[in-house]
Amino acid sequence: MFEVIRKWHERRVLRRAALPDELWREAVGAQPFLAIYTEAELARLREKVVLFLSAKSIVGAAGHVVTPLQRTIIALQACVLVLNLDVALYDDFENIIVYPGEFLPGREWEDEFGVVHRDDGALAGEAMEGGPVTLSWPDVEASADWDATGMNLVIHEFAHKIDMRGGHVNGCPPLPPDISPLQWQKTLQDAYDDFCRRVDGGEDTAIDPYACEDPGEFFAVLSEVFFADPMLLQNEYGTVYQLFTTFYRQDPGARVALLTER
Repeated sequence: MFEVIRKWHERRVLRRAALPDELWREAVGAQPFLAIYTEAELARLREKVVLFLSAKSIVGAAGHVVTPLQRTIIALQACVLVLNLDVALYDDFENIIVYPGEFLPGREWEDEFGVVHRDDGALAGEAMEGGPVTLSWPDVEASADWDATGMNLVIHEFAHKIDMRGGHVNGCPPLPPDISPLQWQKTLQDAYDDFCRRVDGGEDTAIDPYACEDPGEFFAVLSEVFFADPMLLQNEYGTVYQLFTTFYRQDPGARVALLTER
C-alpha cells in the first residue's frame, strides 16, 4: 500500500512541477559527461530531478546565494546515480547546503581515552549520516572539467549517501538480490588492496589517490570514475566496473562505445 501511495505522489509531483526547457538544457550542457546519454535517458533523468527538487531543500550558507541553475546542476548530478534506481535511496535527508568555497566542519569528537578532538581541516564536500550534504560551489563548478580536476564532487558525496543506507560508510551499500555480499566485498577489497599497494609504492595513478583513504572513499571515488570516465575504470579495475554496472543498472562504457560508432 505504501508503494502505491508513493507512486501516486510521484505522478502528482510530475504533473504539477516542471523544469523550464532552457534551464534544463543549460544544466545538461554544463556537464560534458552527459553527452553519452540518450534522449530517452535524459528525459528520465529530468523526471528524477523534478522529484528530487520537490523533496529537497538546496540552500546557501555563509552568504552564498543558490541560483536556479546551481540547484538544477546539483540535483542533476545527484540523480545520475539513481537514474535506474529508486530515488527513495535519498529519503534519509532533506537538505543540501552550498558554501561559496571550502568550509570548516568544526566537529568535535571524543576518542576512546576521553580526549576531545576538533576537525579543523577545510572541506570541499561532506555527507553526514542522517544529515545534510554540504558542498563548496566552486568545487562543484570545477567538477565539470573532469580532465583538469579528475573529480566530481556531487557524485562523490551522493555515493556516500547511498553507501550510508547500508548502515555505515564502508563501501558496501544496500545490494540488489543479484549481487551477493561476498562477491561485492571480495571484488572491492581486492581492488582496494591493489590500489593502495600502487599508491603506497609511489605510482602516479590516473585515479585519485584519495581513494586509498578507506573503503568508503574508494567506493565514492570509483563511483565518480564510473560515471565521469567509465573507460578508465574499465581499464584499471574491470571487475569493479562490471559489478557497478549491475549495482547502478547502467553501462556508461557501452554508451561511450555507441557514441564513438556514430
